[in-house]
Amino acid sequence: MAAISNRYDFVIFFDVENGNPNGDPDAGNMPRLDPETGYGIVTDVCLKRKIRNYVELVKEDEPGYKIYIKGDTPLNTSDKTAYLELGVDEKKIKEEKKKRPQLDEEIRDFMCKNFYDIRTFGAVMTTFVKAALNCGQVRGPVQLGFARSVDPIVPQEVTITRIAITTEADAEKKNTEMGRKHIVPYGLYRAEGYVSANLARKVTGFSEEDLALLWEAIINLFEHDRSAARGKMAVRELMVFRHDSELGNAPAYKLFDLIKVSRRDEDAPPRAFSDYLIQVEEDALPQGVTLTRMV
Repeated sequence: MAAISNRYDFVIFFDVENGNPNGDPDAGNMPRLDPETGYGIVTDVCLKRKIRNYVELVKEDEPGYKIYIKGDTPLNTSDKTAYLELGVDEKKIKEEKKKRPQLDEEIRDFMCKNFYDIRTFGAVMTTFVKAALNCGQVRGPVQLGFARSVDPIVPQEVTITRIAITTEADAEKKNTEMGRKHIVPYGLYRAEGYVSANLARKVTGFSEEDLALLWEAIINLFEHDRSAARGKMAVRELMVFRHDSELGNAPAYKLFDLIKVSRRDEDAPPRAFSDYLIQVEEDALPQGVTLTRMV
């Protein structure tokens, strides 16, 4: 599959209702926020995790679509697949490199070809230093920034009770136990991303098929990620700017600035997506750039 030949920039709008979109372990798992402004934050790592989960769900380890960063497989286990496939003994890697000067590139290319998330986001594959099991570092063509809420959020701590008591000793003293949940009553978040055709061609081979799968994964970001903690979450907009060239026809920030978000009623706190209006100044699109609203 040939690598993509066009640069892309994109904007995702997603919302949460009565849930915690991304808990902060340093703050008792409260929703992440900027303490100076009160705006909510969702990390890029959180969003990439959901993309990886979707790809793994629909592809089920199909050749070329394995996932490198995953919970049940140590990184070194995945690293070893490249060495085994290429017939390399990691304990004799220095001698092997003398015989095969292009070995580093061969290992890197194997990992990019077989692991979708490396081909997409890149990876640092230098974890097993003592045995020299090193698959290199890859800078991926797809990058995501932190998502930030359109308006300041008001995290709430909700007290809950349960009738299932933990221990027999506690059951003799009480009938219920108390607990807490952190929620955002409503929040609309905006994330911005970038796809480099240049890195796709030179490094990872990220293809048109990979790109189509990325858009599909983003659209379904929360559809298979339901939990009581996250509440009701949905991707509301995916806006994709396509450049006519590999290096792009306009700076990304100028394209992002064309997207304006406003509240329909500035005096009422937002509690639904319908409380917002998202508009795009399509007449101001630079030459050589087209916009597709995929959701």
